This record gives sequence, structure tokens and C-alpha cells, in this order.
Amino acid sequence: MKLIIRTYKLQLKHPFTISRGTRTEIPSIIVEFQENGISGFGEATENAYYKTTVEQLKAELIQKREIVEISSTKTPEEYWDYLLPHFKDSMFLLCALDEAYTDLYTRQKGLKLFEYWGFEVKNLPQSNYTIGIDTIENMVLKMKEMPWPIYKIKLGTKNDIEIVTELRKQTDAVFRIDANCSWTVTETIKNSIELQKLGVEFIEQPLAPTNWKGAKIVFDNSYLPIIADESCLVENDVEKCYNHFHGINIKLLKCGGLTPARRMLDIAKSLGLKTMVGCMTESSVGISCIAHLAPILEYVDMDGALLLKNDVASGVKLENGTIIFSNISGIGVELLSKK
Repeated sequence: MKLIIRTYKLQLKHPFTISRGTRTEIPSIIVEFQENGISGFGEATENAYYKTTVEQLKAELIQKREIVEISSTKTPEEYWDYLLPHFKDSMFLLCALDEAYTDLYTRQKGLKLFEYWGFEVKNLPQSNYTIGIDTIENMVLKMKEMPWPIYKIKLGTKNDIEIVTELRKQTDAVFRIDANCSWTVTETIKNSIELQKLGVEFIEQPLAPTNWKGAKIVFDNSYLPIIADESCLVENDVEKCYNHFHGINIKLLKCGGLTPARRMLDIAKSLGLKTMVGCMTESSVGISCIAHLAPILEYVDMDGALLLKNDVASGVKLENGTIIFSNISGIGVELLSKK
């Protein structure tokens, strides 16, 4: 396999604010594996919270080029196991490589990824569309700009309940709340009472990720289901979430790719946890990977490419929340810009 590395700056349609800060662009690195005229693609994005930069990711890939450029005779699961010792401290890169190899492998077999896994794409969950923190007026405008059946609303302000109350006046859509670790135990329980009245489906990661004692109190007393995000990064975290959260939201970049994500979902289901996969504002490369896991999910958050001015690929689409697969094999993407 030949490794090709491309970097991009993904421009957002609107400044995107969560409780930790605001972003207007997302630096991204696209990994391509080429072999016998067939290409597979994967993606990793820059994220200050997880201390990743595109420059660091690119430098590590170049340094370890000989390790990753092997013949595609291994299964994706075998390739992931082979890579793990070399990238155990770089989950974002491991994810991009796992996605690209899985894409290449399944394209070589002429199969879409969900077909390779033996999944049926029917009765799929709809994806939410995310509304970042802003003035209430601007949040209303964003909803009107993108009418959608399910909204994820980012919170972490002094007037969170007021925001949701005003947004509820605009739509009957399902609301999901993501507080991004910004609430206390008392706030979460109190807010859950009011948010239940406002038709909220669940609350995602209200507490700091290490606050397991608080998570247990919230789990026992919340009026709404609580979904782990920052508390559930890798495989070993799933069992910790049992009896502390009602479900988990897996991010491919955080856990190291599609291969470990499938194992995490199996563990979660065995524990009776609700399953969700979310995105981190990736292009259609990363977003299309998520879509193939949808048949085994209760919830999905794969709106990242919709938030962009300049998607660098075409692939799986969302139409009013509904997943539309492309006709391309593998993960189903094609790069629009091969600079």
C-alpha cells in the first residue's frame, strides 16, 4: 500500500461554540491508502481539548510510514491489532488509518462496509443536527435555516433552561442536550426536571469526565437518560459506564477507529446500555464511516459535514435526518479536492 497524506482547513458555516470555546475552522488530515489502482480514505481532525494538531499528526505519519505501508492481506481487525503498539498514544491517527484500511479492504472486495459486516440498512436512526451556543435569537435563526426532526442543543451557560424554553416555542422536533461537562450534580438533576417538561430526549455528558461519584448520583436521580461522551473514550471505559450512565456516545477518533467502536458497541449492548456514535465536525470522509454503524445504534450524531462551508469529499448524505448511502463501495466516499 502507498500512503498519501493531505491536509485541509474545514471552514464552518457559522462560528461553533460549546462550553469549552468557539471554533470557526477545523484543520483536518485525510489519509489515503492506494493499492492496485484502488484507494481507501480515513480522517483525523485537530482538537485542542485532546491535544492533537494536524502538524503533529502528519509528522508522526511520515515518521512511521514504513510501518503502515504493508500489503493489504490482513483483515481490518488484524491490521488494527498490528498498528496498536505503534499508535497506542495516538488514537486520532489510529482511527484515520483504521478507516482508510477498512475502506480499501472492502472496496477491493467490491462491498460497501455495511455489507462486509453483514448489516441490513433498514429502520436506521435519524441523525440530529447540532445548534451551538449562541444568542437565543441566533440559535433560533440556525434552526430556521436548517429545519430538522432532531436537534442537539449545546448548553453550558447561565440561562440554559431559558434557551431551551425559547427554542421549544419554534419547533416540535426532538431535542437532545449536550452540556459538554459544564454542569454540577445539583444543576444536572434540577435541569433534568425542567428539560423533561420541554420534551428533551436525553442529556449528554453533563459532568466532568472523572466525576464518577457524581455520575452515579445523577444516574440514580435524573429525570432523563444520561449519555456518556467524554467519560467513554476507549474500550476499557464502557464497563465503567454501567450503572453510571444510561448509554454511551462513541467517537471514532477518540476510540481509535471503526474496529474498536464495533467492539465497544457489543460490550455496551451486553450491559444494556443505549448506543450512539457521534462526530467531531469531520468532513464527509469521517461522517460516512459513522453511517455504516447506524444499523446497530439507537442514536446517531453525524451532522459534521453539514456544518461546513467546504466539504472536501462526497459520500453518505443526510436528508432531513435520514441517512442516504452513496453507490460507491467501501465507506462510500470520493475526494473532491486532491491537492
